[in-house]
Amino acid sequence: MFRPLRRALPARAALATRTWVRGAARLHPLLLGKARELEREHASLATALADGSAYDPAQATKFARLESVVHHLRAYEGLVETVGELEQMLGDAALKAEAEAELEETETSLDGAVGRLEGLLVPAHPFADMPCLLELRPGVGGSEAALFAKDLLDMYLAYCALQRWPTQVLSITKVPSSGGAEGISEAVLVVEQVGAYARLQYEGGIHRVQRVPETETKGRVHTSTAAVIVLPQIEAAEDEGERAFAPGEVRIDVMRARGAGGQHVNTTDSAVRLTHIPTGIVVSMQDDRSQHKNKAKAFMILRARLAEKERVERAAKERSARTSQVTTTDRSDKIRTYNYQQNRITDHRCGFSLYDLTGCMAGESLDTLVDHVDAWARQEAVRQIVG
Repeated sequence: MFRPLRRALPARAALATRTWVRGAARLHPLLLGKARELEREHASLATALADGSAYDPAQATKFARLESVVHHLRAYEGLVETVGELEQMLGDAALKAEAEAELEETETSLDGAVGRLEGLLVPAHPFADMPCLLELRPGVGGSEAALFAKDLLDMYLAYCALQRWPTQVLSITKVPSSGGAEGISEAVLVVEQVGAYARLQYEGGIHRVQRVPETETKGRVHTSTAAVIVLPQIEAAEDEGERAFAPGEVRIDVMRARGAGGQHVNTTDSAVRLTHIPTGIVVSMQDDRSQHKNKAKAFMILRARLAEKERVERAAKERSARTSQVTTTDRSDKIRTYNYQQNRITDHRCGFSLYDLTGCMAGESLDTLVDHVDAWARQEAVRQIVG
């Protein structure tokens, strides 16, 4: 069975946050110290809960969370001990071949154990457990950029279908191209799956494509871009989204829908435009015939944009306080290149290249890219923790 070629450059952050012995990683001493501190807290909680004099739900929840840390810490320490024993066996000529084979396998397991522990010790993203919205727009490149934005939308729809995640195209504006295919000038995709934000958060940024357009007669490769924005889906406290805002905070304008759409266009005031006065954020929605439904969709997008804006500003303040010079996952420049001539996708943050562009655009290999970017992002977070 054909397996797509995969090639990755060593992650700089991994070299900075892990101790490397032979082929296996070791948890950074600061993180190991934190894990052992949590282990002691776990033992203390176990004693308190065993007493049974008064049940505390908060303590029980914390105990369950710490249980996972302790489990993976003990697995990690067991593997470190095994590696040490196998390294000692290398000095015995009769056991060397067998020890080398087992050592390679154990080191691979140790790398995985380090990654799992790091994931538990790094603070969780505040929106990690939420569903998400993906906003897609073409960048530079004209009609080819619009076609690429549509290709990305199809990729995410295919990926979600393979994961069996419920989705809804909340809004889409299609534009024709000279080649006959339809592109998009904007689209909003809702992924209605708990935890979808955590999985797709690093898809946000500028995606670049290098390919020969169908309308290109001389076979020249064109470069175009599309922007993807990933937002958390923030549910309203009440049925009507505007109740989550203070009076006068949002201006609501209603108007007649514009563009191709049949007999209902320009006959009813169904289109809605929201303007968030303090920030100037504007959201327009006219996809539905119902003004009420368009208003609800617009408020969903507005709440998501505001939540992400506040998170980004809070994270920027924290980074500034730490005087960090590390490029972070919030970088909004080019994050990925899709090269059709080479059947290659390269993520520029982690340096990983996947030679299965067709499979990725069909949603089948996107997990591979996401896994590598997640590992890189985790290392960046660890790097900031350990200084």
